[in-house]
Amino acid sequence: MIRYITFITIILSSLLVAQEKYFIYFNDKGIDSKTALNKSSEAYNEALGKLSPHAIERRMKNMGDDIITYEDISISQSYKDQLIALGINIIHELSWFNSVSAYLSREQLTKVKSLPFVKSVEPVKKLYFEKPDLTKSELSKINYSDSVINYGNSFNQLNLSDVPVVQAKGINGKGVIVGILDTGFDWKQQESLKDRTVLAEYDFVSNDSITANQPGDAIDQDRHGTFIFSIIAGFYDSVMVGPAFNASYILAKTENVSSELQVEEDNYAAALIWMESLGVDITTSSLGYNTFDSGDSYTYSDLNGKTTIVTKAVNLAFQRGVSTFTAAGNEGNTSWKYIIAPADAFDIIAVGAVDVNGNHASFSSIGPTADGRIKPDVDAMGVNVYGALAGTVDKYGFSSGTSTATPIASGIGALLLSKYPYLRNYQIRSIILETASNSATPNNLIGYGIISAKRAIEFPNLESINDNFVLHKAIFNDKVDPASVKISYFYDNVVIPNVMMKRESDNVSYTFSFPQLTFGKDIKFYITYSDSLNHSFRSPEQGEYKFEYGVNLILLNFAPSNRINYNVISDFYPNPFIPANNKNVKLNFLSSGKELFKITIIDAAGQQVFEKNLLTDIGENIFEWDGISNHGYLVASGVYFALIRFQGKEFGKKLVLLK
Repeated sequence: MIRYITFITIILSSLLVAQEKYFIYFNDKGIDSKTALNKSSEAYNEALGKLSPHAIERRMKNMGDDIITYEDISISQSYKDQLIALGINIIHELSWFNSVSAYLSREQLTKVKSLPFVKSVEPVKKLYFEKPDLTKSELSKINYSDSVINYGNSFNQLNLSDVPVVQAKGINGKGVIVGILDTGFDWKQQESLKDRTVLAEYDFVSNDSITANQPGDAIDQDRHGTFIFSIIAGFYDSVMVGPAFNASYILAKTENVSSELQVEEDNYAAALIWMESLGVDITTSSLGYNTFDSGDSYTYSDLNGKTTIVTKAVNLAFQRGVSTFTAAGNEGNTSWKYIIAPADAFDIIAVGAVDVNGNHASFSSIGPTADGRIKPDVDAMGVNVYGALAGTVDKYGFSSGTSTATPIASGIGALLLSKYPYLRNYQIRSIILETASNSATPNNLIGYGIISAKRAIEFPNLESINDNFVLHKAIFNDKVDPASVKISYFYDNVVIPNVMMKRESDNVSYTFSFPQLTFGKDIKFYITYSDSLNHSFRSPEQGEYKFEYGVNLILLNFAPSNRINYNVISDFYPNPFIPANNKNVKLNFLSSGKELFKITIIDAAGQQVFEKNLLTDIGENIFEWDGISNHGYLVASGVYFALIRFQGKEFGKKLVLLK
């Protein structure tokens, strides 16, 4: 009997070895794209029904009314049924990619490739996860006293990024939903985590709702994720404090820290789709992908913002209004040295590591991306960072790596959104980069510099309310004279000096409503105030803030061209354009396909003359305009302003028409 069982085991093992995991991509979703995106269609309403109220609210804030895209439409049930009929067990459904993942035998692989509705079949790539070094000894619990919170050993990592002064104002992440993708989470017994608000958790490795260790898991499976969770969200008086301890959390176990240490990219993509539908505002991941199985590896040239599955998933999440953070990688001392995916995504905030004195950590991965963009984006303390140990009630340790810097940075993103819940994700990214310590001279060692919660929240921002633009400015100086806070602004040859700003009820914020101006008009401004000690202040200390009326981004160190990644949308060309000679004015942009591109063209008087919605193709797209209004006449010569809504962002561009 024993020999018989052994024989069967050998056969089963050989069958399992013969199977590999693949992505199966479909040609379409079994329904015409225009029909699917009709708001009265069954497919549209099914996709809408999968979104939580918070997800709908976040999408509407960032995308406008068109919150469902072709990627959101469900995968064809007929296609899935035909795969199941072949004995295929679908592991993950990835609607954003019109794909499923599944283990396939050689025979099944051949059959699937021959199906008429299958576009392609590609291996799910794997890497060998490098376990971080972690000091496991219990530390003495010091009693560092702040005016509001006792931080214990977590003080240094927060203080480097000015978190305590922000938390002293009662800003702690309330109202924000953060998603964490990691190895697992032993949070229900740990003193610093057990009282946190966890809205949902799911294990994408075993496909169940338990993210802590289970029978069969490696003994340290949930160690890394627990440590990361505590850095961003932990709270236990005098011991452990995270920057966003009052936020709500969604936890995804995506990595299998087994003896083989395999990490599979379909788990990451599936988790991101899931938590986006549940309403996350911010995602943070401290794992990355670059060293894959030999023979089927990504290369440095693939770190171009649009190749790896995890990078494309992050791009799609950002288009839906999610602010995304990830570790830059710990490859600085290796032959690779560069960032790892998904840190190459276009709008992600890739986080590098510095020590307690703000010096670059030698292990922290550097840039640029393969297409020349600066990386990392920002840095936080990633050397000897304090966090909670899995499998314990009250033990803590220190660990180093960009993985430990990332939850500090993403926690600061949650603080910024908690203070200003109307902010769109591209505003959050711009503000964080503008206010980092090296924003005036970014480089590929430390990017835009060390992230600062205080500077980010004090940086002025714009809220659009019914086509009116309200300026918000926080001032953390407790001695400021409210009557002294004034704005001076300029446009064309008009100067409006020393207009008093309104003090809000929190005693920290001041607001000013700009008069309605022509869309596309360049506005510059600065703010002055004084305190009870007769000290005078100017913000910014030198120069002026600037923005284009109609676009919600305020710039200081960045030039207007910095607001748009050159890989996304070009400028108009030719510009000026003469319809009779040049026929059409054009701009081109890249898309992952089936995205909404909406353009509105406004004349100098602020009147809309042209509007068009396009459903994009994969790759390069070209928009052309012949100067004809929606009413059928050739518009007059002059300056026009185009407001473009694409991938959850708004862009402003000028063009000149000559007859």
